[in-house]
This record gives sequence, structure tokens and C-alpha cells, in this order.
Amino acid sequence: MAISVVMPALEMAQETGKLLAWRKKEGDQVTKGEPLLEIETDKVVLEVEAPGDGILAGVTSFEGADVPVGQTIAWIVAPGEQPPAVLDTAAPSARAVTDPVRTALTPASDGPKISPKARRLAKELGVDLSGVQGTGPDGVITGEDVQRAAESPQPGLSTIARLMAERTTQSWTTTPHFFLVREINATGLVAAREQAGAGITYTDLLVALVARVLAKHPKMNARWTGDAIRLNPDVNISLAIAIQDGVVGAVIANAGAAGLADIATRRRDLTERARAGRLHPPDVSGATFTISNLGMFGIDAFSAIITPPQVGVLAVGRIADRVVAVEGQPMVRPMLTITLSSDHRVVDGAQAAAFLNDLAGALEAAQTWLG
Repeated sequence: MAISVVMPALEMAQETGKLLAWRKKEGDQVTKGEPLLEIETDKVVLEVEAPGDGILAGVTSFEGADVPVGQTIAWIVAPGEQPPAVLDTAAPSARAVTDPVRTALTPASDGPKISPKARRLAKELGVDLSGVQGTGPDGVITGEDVQRAAESPQPGLSTIARLMAERTTQSWTTTPHFFLVREINATGLVAAREQAGAGITYTDLLVALVARVLAKHPKMNARWTGDAIRLNPDVNISLAIAIQDGVVGAVIANAGAAGLADIATRRRDLTERARAGRLHPPDVSGATFTISNLGMFGIDAFSAIITPPQVGVLAVGRIADRVVAVEGQPMVRPMLTITLSSDHRVVDGAQAAAFLNDLAGALEAAQTWLG
């Protein structure tokens, strides 16, 4: 039985995804779970895995096309089997689409025609084909068109930056944010990191501690559905990771049940693959709370924008020595400022303050909390 390959949806607000590259070509043998194509959606480049074993056939969308989510873009069939689209629409005498040149130039239903040379050159030069005007016969985008686009100034935003701007604007204008700020004595956190040894970062410690405190405050780990509050059964922490054109939220699933070493391993893997454009859809979906740490960039404090349908994000600044009062005397201590952004439709000030207070206690007693 033929298996459909569809453009995946990662969030309710997502309408389309951009097909960047096929890892396999029509007629190739594919194995379930191996990378099949790359898409760009929701601020990140993702790998989509093959949903089954068989032969790739009936490809209808090509590189550079914006495809509605849920739309079938290809089929995986058994040897000798025809994809449903061919069975339904193609007569035996109308198989010109199998001509390799015509197939290479066949666009998605609303996409441009692209020559093989142009497609290859665009990938090498990093040119976004959606912004290139074709000058070849019937508007085909040629290699010369791509070369001119690469040599000309590139105004405007990349797709990732545009999506990031759209999503943050939507969140800021539709989600009633409020912010709570807490300054913390980070002596215990510093000691916990030193005790944990090489390979463990402050971000790893934050993930572990935030996940444990969220378990005590389920409304901070909830989601807003548009007309109701839904409690999430698991704590899935999204980490804001800087990539070339913006920021992506990569998810450490079920972080509350994970050990510190496991969190560190998963965080390193997600970071490396995010910056290489090799994340998979499960890596960026299902988050229930976000941590954004800019301490490594020397930032003391900042406020972050919530990612719906989550109801909270923790913004973390750097740890820096400051003079503070300790029992009435000036002392130098490593201090840390954290800022909690909350959705007022789900939590009120007192509930968010209780969460932040417990988190502050966990950070200051990190060695005890982490055993």
C-alpha cells in the first residue's frame, strides 16, 4: 500500500512549509526513518524522515516551493506499484511527465519552474529561489538568473527571520504578558556546576531545576487553547538556541524525569544539529515552557516574549560578582538576574511569584536539589 509523504505541521498557527531539498530523488529506494527531505518552517530548518520503506514516487513539490501543511508532496510505493496520483489522473498514453527534463522543470502547483542547473547553483550560492524572477522560456529560472541574484544586494528578511518576526509580533500583540524579576545569590549554582564537572553548563542546571519546580506549579506548565486552560502531563523544556538567521526553540522532552548527564548530552546534540540545520520535527514540537539564556553574551537581564500556546518563558542573564548586603555588611557575591514572562490569561501575579520564589530557592540551593 502506498504511503503518503506530507508537509508536516508543528504548530496550530503554521499554514505552510518551504521545501528546501530532497535527500532522495524519484525512483530511489528509501528506508523508514532515514532523512528524506529538508523543510524550512517555524524559524528552523528541519529534516523530515521517511514514513516507510519503499520507492519514492509521485513527487509533486520541488525545491523552493511553499507547500500547505498536510498536503501530500510524494508517495512511497512498493516495487511496481504506481502512486495514487498517477493511478487517478494519468492515462497510459499521457506519461510525458516521466521525461527527466520535464520532471526537473515541473513546479509545485503555485511554484516557479526551475532548471536543474539553477537549482544546483542556488543551493551552492545560498540563493532563495522564491525571490528570483525567471527569464528563460515560459518563465523558467535559469542558472544565469540565480547568478545575478547572488551578485545583487539582498534586501529584506530571510524566511527564518520573517517567520520569527511574524510569530513574535503575533505573541506580543495577542498574549497579555506580565513580567517578574528576581535577583539571586548564585553561590550555590556555581558550586553545583563545579561539582558536576566538565561538560555540564549552567543551562543544563537550569533545565534540570526549572523542570523540577514546574512539577510543583502545573499552571506554569500549562497551555492556553484559546478559550480554556489545559494542563500538560509532561514537562518539556524548550531551549532558545541562536542560529544564523534567528533563534530556534529545541525541546528537551520529559526533562523533569531526566538526569543531569542526560540533559547535557541532549542539549549538546540539539545545539549542534540546530546550527547545522539538521533538526527533526519532534525536536521543535511539544514544548511546555521555554528557557532563554543570554548570560554567555554578557547580558545582565532582559525580558523574553512567550511562545504560544506556552504560558511562560524564563529569561536568564549572566552571573557576575556584585556588592550586596549580607547581614548588614557589604560583601561580594556572584549574582544572577532572572525574569519570568507569564500569560495573564492562565496565571496571576501571585501564582507566577510563587513559582519564581521556589525557583530562586532551588537555584540558591542547587547542590541540595540535584543531590
